[in-house]
Amino acid sequence: MNRDEIDRRLERLKGESERITRVLLELEAHQGFQLLKGTPLTGATERAWADISGRMATLWKLFDAYGRVLAEAEELRARHNKPSQVELAELTRLLSGTSVELSSGEIPLEERTLLGPTGEWLSLDGVVQRMNPLYEGTAGLVASVNEVWSALLTSLGEVEEAARAVEALHASLGLHEPEFDRISERLAEARATARSDPMSLASGGRADTSRIEEIGRELAALRGRLEDAVRVRDEHDQRAGDIAATIELVETAEREAVEAQDRVLAKIASPALPELPAYSAALRDRLAALDGLRGEGRWIELATRAGELDRAAATALDQARATTGLITGLLDRREELRGRLDAYKAKAGRLGLAEDTALTDLHQQAHDLLWTSPCDLRRATVALADYQRAIASHSASPKEPKEGTS
Repeated sequence: MNRDEIDRRLERLKGESERITRVLLELEAHQGFQLLKGTPLTGATERAWADISGRMATLWKLFDAYGRVLAEAEELRARHNKPSQVELAELTRLLSGTSVELSSGEIPLEERTLLGPTGEWLSLDGVVQRMNPLYEGTAGLVASVNEVWSALLTSLGEVEEAARAVEALHASLGLHEPEFDRISERLAEARATARSDPMSLASGGRADTSRIEEIGRELAALRGRLEDAVRVRDEHDQRAGDIAATIELVETAEREAVEAQDRVLAKIASPALPELPAYSAALRDRLAALDGLRGEGRWIELATRAGELDRAAATALDQARATTGLITGLLDRREELRGRLDAYKAKAGRLGLAEDTALTDLHQQAHDLLWTSPCDLRRATVALADYQRAIASHSASPKEPKEGTS
């Protein structure tokens, strides 16, 4: 090459050298690289770092060899403004020829022989070509580890925040919940793994956060129960008062059922009555037990028991009222039959059958059954049906002609 060609080549190579320096330094300053470099590692991540650091060391060795030859060429060119033919030839060899000698450690394993290489010679461009795939692979590994690590640490941070909230709830309640200890142990294990060996929690090059997310779900469930316990603690007096009021309604409904049963037994013969409800005493005992749990600070259990008692009291109230309704339904049935008897009698009058002796007897029989205490509803129902059929039969038959007519 002539002097101008050499100067242009030198200028290009110096620019490339500056860019390579900047790119390698940026890779070493990358967050993932710094995390790997500054963290005690184990397992798959430790092996990945060994691979990355080995590749990085090779890149710098290659670049140092590149830089030594480039510096030698710059020094030679600087000696004379007008280099001789010998110097031009040497500059051509340095800048374009196989002027970079690599030691055996800088030669890729797959290019070595059984006897081992004694060295290898590359051009400056050849060194850059050797460095390119090595850099791309190293940067890809660093980015992959950083992506996995960042995803795990983000997920871990969210779960740790939830754990701190649960711990604060524990403290406010004065509790020592064994389940929280178990979850905390699992979280500590996940934290240690995520920080020292994130690649063991990777699948297909992506972070597998399922283990951490499962811990998060368990914490969320526990947090919900603890928050319920806090509400129970803060609202216990009001809630206990509401439950007590419901139990009083249950007691009232049970008394009404007993009173209704007494009335029915006095007015209805052989009634088929449902079993009387008797829940209020047991509900009172359960309500008293809540105060014992409160005194012992067993808030989670208190939350569960209070909810169960609330539902049980509401169910007991519904059942007591339903039973009263079934019992009083017998008296309602008697009143219904009485009303129907009056309606049938009115119908008989409209049909001109008020003086019919047979109908009068049937009416009286039904009337006596319905207005006698205790009332036999079954017999009264049969008598009313007979009276209704007799009226229907008379109203359907043709009237007899009067005497003296044809």
